Amino acid sequence: MYQVEAGSALRNAIRAVGWRCGAGRVSRNVLALGLTSLLTDISSEMVATVIPVYLVLHLGLTPLHFGVVDGLYNGATAVLRLVGGAVADRWRRHKAVAAVGYGVSAACKVGLLASGGVWPLIAGVVAFDRAAKGLRGAPRDALISFSSPQANLAMSFGVHRMFDATGAMLGPLAALLVLVMVPNGFDLVFAASFSFAVVGVAVLVLFVENVQGSLGAASLARVSLAVRPLVDTVGFFKLIVAASLLSLATVSDGFLYLLLQQQAGFNAGLFPLLYVGTAGSYLLLAVPVGAFADRIGRRTTFVYGYTLLALVYLAAFNQGSTGVGMVLCLALLGGYYATTDGVLMALASAMLPANVRGTGLAVLATTTSLGRLVASLVFGGLWTAYGPVVSCLSFCAALLVAIGLAAVALRGIPSNG
Repeated sequence: MYQVEAGSALRNAIRAVGWRCGAGRVSRNVLALGLTSLLTDISSEMVATVIPVYLVLHLGLTPLHFGVVDGLYNGATAVLRLVGGAVADRWRRHKAVAAVGYGVSAACKVGLLASGGVWPLIAGVVAFDRAAKGLRGAPRDALISFSSPQANLAMSFGVHRMFDATGAMLGPLAALLVLVMVPNGFDLVFAASFSFAVVGVAVLVLFVENVQGSLGAASLARVSLAVRPLVDTVGFFKLIVAASLLSLATVSDGFLYLLLQQQAGFNAGLFPLLYVGTAGSYLLLAVPVGAFADRIGRRTTFVYGYTLLALVYLAAFNQGSTGVGMVLCLALLGGYYATTDGVLMALASAMLPANVRGTGLAVLATTTSLGRLVASLVFGGLWTAYGPVVSCLSFCAALLVAIGLAAVALRGIPSNG
């Protein structure tokens, strides 16, 4: 009885807050999706923040080995992103497809417990977990766009990413707390992660509505797995090209954090705090940057947000050994996420018709994920062969070139899609 009353109270609270935020241009459905992401990100980041130190410092793998695992982490979403977006569009069941993805991801935490420290098994579980994330990503973002006024898409995505960042900040702290209480207690981290994931799935099922975009009967009948409507969407192909170029020069956070840890020489048990710093910066900037992008232009904000990442590369190997330099790196990295992640989804959502929006967001996320997979493998190889300084400088130069090419590729498309 008390559980039912508590559930009703939470539902009413979400609705009340959503109504008040609705007057401020953010719907309650976005808030419910944000709460789901918050809980799920606590779960995911508890694992993600210990994987680099677990593999490289605890199991003794090389940066190239970590590059393989990290590449799978970023690239395994590819196929199921497309499946998730297309199926959700075809059957108009964005919530159901997202719920399957969240549920499978939760189950993968049990797989990590069963891996026994065997790194190929860990890589396989991580790949499956990321594939499940791919399945849910596009339907979830489509639901956010369907639940938001078009003029304020970046604001809505910024609010959702604020919840994301909160989870990303709390997850590492939870992992750190476990490791402080139980040194090398990685199994306990995985078990706690599973618990948060289950609660996140419950919030999605109970409180998120399956909102649909505005479709006429004829448009609804034509919903299919075909990508022709995406090709016909003005500017969308240019956006894919630009985002793909930028992703090929995007270094994984895990590599940057490993570099900071090696230069500063701090205790490996404090490694999760690096994720907390980035998430804290992202949390503070996500909403104001989203509102800023809606006002001055999402295209400009997205492309030039990557200059912050270039500064991170320079600061990582040049100042990472000092406390000020480390704080600067984490603040810039959070700023980079605030200006690119949700802003890209808002820019694409404004371009895409409702009947293929999930598919289009999936295609965009897939191409950038594959780009990051390649980037992780190349960066890991460069680090193993030539060291971290050469790797950072090479990727910084590549990113600056990619920013210029992306700006040219997006020339002529509307700044807000």
